[in-house]
Amino acid sequence: MARTPGILYVTMQPSASLPAAEFHDWYNNEHGPNRLRLPFIHNGFRYRARDTTTSEGKGKHEWMAIYDTDDMDAFNAEPYLALRGAPIQTQRERDIRPSVDIDRRSYDLVSSREAADFKKLEKIENYGRGNVMVSVRLSLKQGKDGKELDKWYEEEHIDMLAKVKGWLRTRRYVTAAIDNKDEVEYMALHEYAPENGLGGDEFKAAVETPWAKDIMTNLVAEKVRREYELYYTFGPAPRDLQNFALAGFRKWESPATQTRTFSTGNDGGAVESYITTSDGAELGYRLEGSTNPDAPLIVLSNSILTSYGIWDRFVESFLAKNSQYRILRYNTRGRTSKAGEKLVTMDVLASDIISLLDALKVPKAASIIGVSMGGASVLNAALTYPDRIGSFIACDTNDKNPEVNRKAWGERVAMCESENARGEENETIVGEQLAEVTVRRWFVKESYDGGDMEKECERVKQMVINNSLEGFRKSVEALCDYNFQPRMKDGKVKGVFVVGSGDGVLPKTMKDMAARYGSNGAECVEIEGAGHLPMVEKPDQVAEVLGKLVASSS
Repeated sequence: MARTPGILYVTMQPSASLPAAEFHDWYNNEHGPNRLRLPFIHNGFRYRARDTTTSEGKGKHEWMAIYDTDDMDAFNAEPYLALRGAPIQTQRERDIRPSVDIDRRSYDLVSSREAADFKKLEKIENYGRGNVMVSVRLSLKQGKDGKELDKWYEEEHIDMLAKVKGWLRTRRYVTAAIDNKDEVEYMALHEYAPENGLGGDEFKAAVETPWAKDIMTNLVAEKVRREYELYYTFGPAPRDLQNFALAGFRKWESPATQTRTFSTGNDGGAVESYITTSDGAELGYRLEGSTNPDAPLIVLSNSILTSYGIWDRFVESFLAKNSQYRILRYNTRGRTSKAGEKLVTMDVLASDIISLLDALKVPKAASIIGVSMGGASVLNAALTYPDRIGSFIACDTNDKNPEVNRKAWGERVAMCESENARGEENETIVGEQLAEVTVRRWFVKESYDGGDMEKECERVKQMVINNSLEGFRKSVEALCDYNFQPRMKDGKVKGVFVVGSGDGVLPKTMKDMAARYGSNGAECVEIEGAGHLPMVEKPDQVAEVLGKLVASSS
């Protein structure tokens, strides 16, 4: 059965009693991303009216959102309808909806014409902030059909609009068949660059021809024209931190979508959610730091068997002196059993970093930093995707897997299997035995001081204990077969190699590795008094290394 492409077009006006911070956080971090996770919705945009002081826009809705699809029938199917009820629809959304006047319309696509230099705004490199959208909705007089309207648009009107400075695209729509409405409405969406000729001579010529006047006089019963400016581009991952410091912000969480937003103090906030990769892996993440949507982003990648909680003290230390950055940390494949269908390799782990950047609409990360398996992942990402990475730090890792890795990791998996420990929902987890020997090996003996540092060691141990065994079994594959050494000399991204002084033979290994990188080698920093996870034992020192790197790379 052929699919019908079309659009969901929604205008809305929040009541004066609804705090703007809550309205925008709801729509940008909850409502929109939930829809972008559906495979048939390809993009989503919010526009703000710029005609509210004119006769056309006065008293009408200020906000508009559109979502493109290639399958209009899917709007009547269960995956989409499920968004409108519990458990996906949160209590917050149910509380907000009565305070927002909403006009929702569906349209089937009739035609589309683009300028030669048109670029799709959902592509992360083409943000399009400030682009203008002119929406024209037409209802025809009783007994009239749309044939003459189609002819006018296709043979005259669009050709003349294309001559207007800044014209990018015109798409035409008709009331969607899925709505089963007797009254049919036609809509055109005209897109322009921020600098455009709306209201100029070419535009006036396009709307004042004899044919145009005849259409509006003899065919059209009602015309609704609005002008909007692009306000926000949705992705499948919530990322808007702008509202946390504003009056009326209210933290919220949705267990069904594994998402929550909350204030972190000092006018900052955080979003916790997840992305789903193309092969079905779920990567939970936490985004925090600067509320500026254009703030440079730093990505943190974990070691195997840990969660992104290993970075807690490091993030606190770094942001205390570098509040102009956003920080994204995420749980790597293998933290849970939802590790995707692909064999987990270093190339897959590097591509996950790019998938996160894409989902969060970040063209280029200011820096990426990883430890152990995460260190190898960020090194590979820098070598493979140099245009997407500003700088990197690889901690306590190798540029080639040691020969003993497959045997060693196989023995560790077998130890977990023999313990057969169970976690939540009776899932098999890594368990106590491997966690104890692993974490003891990761930290220097001085960290077991009976105080706060020993508590940190225990916290990391709990992460290891509760790691999915199935996820662990999949993720170890990445550590058993990789070799970046043939590519090291070609490295172009500025990098620093960091290693704990107490991490066995790795200090020497990483100095040699740093010497192999790029045409002139790279800096290698040894962190005294740290083992395999220096950002846990010595967060201030590692934060200082990162601060110097991003300052020198900006």
